[in-house]
Amino acid sequence: MVRAAIEVIKPRTAEDLATTLGEAAAGGKAVTAVGGGRAAGMGGSLHRCDVELHTGGLDRVIEHSPADMVVSVEAGITLEALQVHLAKSGQFLPLDPFNSPGHTIGGLLATGWTGPLRMRYGSPRDFLIGIRVALPDGRLASAGGRVVKNVSGYDLMKLHLGAMGSLGVIVAASFKVFPQPLHDVTVESHDGWPAVDAVLAAPVAPSAIELFSDGRVIARFFGSPDAVNSTVKTLGWPGTDREAWTQHSHRAADRWARIAVPRTKLREVLNALPQGSRWWASPGVGIAHWAFDDEAAVITARTFAESAGGSLVLMFAPDQVKEKVGAWGSPPPTLEVMRRLKEAFDPKHILNPGRYVI
Repeated sequence: MVRAAIEVIKPRTAEDLATTLGEAAAGGKAVTAVGGGRAAGMGGSLHRCDVELHTGGLDRVIEHSPADMVVSVEAGITLEALQVHLAKSGQFLPLDPFNSPGHTIGGLLATGWTGPLRMRYGSPRDFLIGIRVALPDGRLASAGGRVVKNVSGYDLMKLHLGAMGSLGVIVAASFKVFPQPLHDVTVESHDGWPAVDAVLAAPVAPSAIELFSDGRVIARFFGSPDAVNSTVKTLGWPGTDREAWTQHSHRAADRWARIAVPRTKLREVLNALPQGSRWWASPGVGIAHWAFDDEAAVITARTFAESAGGSLVLMFAPDQVKEKVGAWGSPPPTLEVMRRLKEAFDPKHILNPGRYVI
């Protein structure tokens, strides 16, 4: 159980955060980092927490080179604030996570959350080019850099992506950014899977496509006006306001699981969910989000997803549900390697104890 009395510390610099983390580790205190709190329900229940390190004070844009299409920021900056800054130069970062707004950049990297634009742009690991992390011994470590081609030897920054802050606290990151699209059009259908098949076969691939459990489909196309308009005309779907994507990004649930499988298996896995289930999915990449009710159904769905070569993880759930069904599912084959990394980076196990798989 988490202790009732938690010391809340709000550093203003990366150096202060690293010093605080080192002092806590030396004293055997358990530490968790808090960004925007939008993904705080993901993972297992904390076994204990003595210190909360709030990163909101680390909210600067360190450097932005529009000509090089690279930006470096502190980890506590919100995604919305970064997008406003980049928009002044006609650029953006292709991250659109659910349960928005309010995610911090550090939190998104630590949890690995993505959204519909993953179909075109991939996950942050595809455009993250540098990272700075505070380690439990009080040191600041950097990997990658501020140029796109910067990796030689071991790519250590990838260790911290999706690691739930179990190896260190991210304090800064550098990204390759992208130009805002010349043309941005959203269309919709209510024909379910046949509509998905049609849009995935379109001459211009959609930048994002979302399918909902009620059969609604929304698709987003980026590109030149001629190519996009021709594709949309061929589809014959009515247009809808791009605000649909903003509204979609607000989506979340009190009991929420993410299913990830090979995309050819997604339909089969979703059909196996209990009748009447509420879900939304990115069929182009094989990811679905399920607002579940029945705990037993989670176990069944996880078994089905894992047998299809995928996974089911809990995004939000009460502690008693996490303890009953498990937050992560079957241990990965790399579990022993993960344990050795944990021992190397956090030998006293003071970072987020209980939240990650190790």
